[in-house]
Amino acid sequence: MGRKRKKRILITMMKFTPDEFESKELPFEVNRLSPTIGVEILGIDLSKPLTKEIKDLIYEALLVYKVIFFRDQDLTTEEHLDFSNNFGDLEVHPFAPHKESFPEVLKITHNEKSPGRENTWHSDVTWRKEPSLGSVLRMIEKPEHGGDTLFADMYAAYDDLNDDIKDKLDGAIAVHDFAGFRLRLIKEGKSKEEIEAFNEKYPMPEHPVIRTHPDTKKKVIYVNRAFTQYIKGWKKEDSDSMLEFLYSRASIPEYQCRFSWENNSIAFWDNRACQHYAASDYWPNIRKVERVTIIGDRPY
Repeated sequence: MGRKRKKRILITMMKFTPDEFESKELPFEVNRLSPTIGVEILGIDLSKPLTKEIKDLIYEALLVYKVIFFRDQDLTTEEHLDFSNNFGDLEVHPFAPHKESFPEVLKITHNEKSPGRENTWHSDVTWRKEPSLGSVLRMIEKPEHGGDTLFADMYAAYDDLNDDIKDKLDGAIAVHDFAGFRLRLIKEGKSKEEIEAFNEKYPMPEHPVIRTHPDTKKKVIYVNRAFTQYIKGWKKEDSDSMLEFLYSRASIPEYQCRFSWENNSIAFWDNRACQHYAASDYWPNIRKVERVTIIGDRPY
């Protein structure tokens, strides 16, 4: 599409706390959804080019709150891409349907014939060697009732682990896979040769169970029920038990915020610091969203 790629914003050492961020003289308003995760940013028109100051502050807000929300953003597809491209190169999802002529834009539509499938706590595309930095999701058509998205602060989840578990997980490596997508491809009639080509292109990557965020340097639980398979080198029963425990951390309400959508609302989340869960409580109503995902780097 000839779109100019942007370099990742570099952040110098900061404390990354909501109180410190909100003590600044900000050119927009903020409204927290919880003490540590989630904030609405008010007073910015994302259809317009961002100044360097605004762009840097938005990225800083992402690091501080893990997920940021904007309302009343009636963007074109090109404007959605332009906003997302401020924060890094954009990925093309190999398995999900994309918008015609816009391979970077995922179309996620659910209705009476296609119930929601995103109702599992997860981080996006951890089956990649370099999982995403974050995603920018735009609500196209909200259901009449339900359809909220929940987000969980995986910094807080890690911080609350006891020292024995932290020590046990230090250096532990988990194997991830696109297993759910593979099953879908098989159901869609893909041949063994086609499946094997995907397996070769996207081999099962290994990521730290506890990763370090590249910007904040904080530690975060980095396994999820959707894509994590097992902890490398552990007995199966020990791996299964520990993973179930770690998965359950995301479902603790005290780590969460919940966003109720309106048409033209946007969520931008840090895929390295939080997990999300799209409530599928709107069936058989229609829910249409479009998602753009920003390429990340190798977890460590």
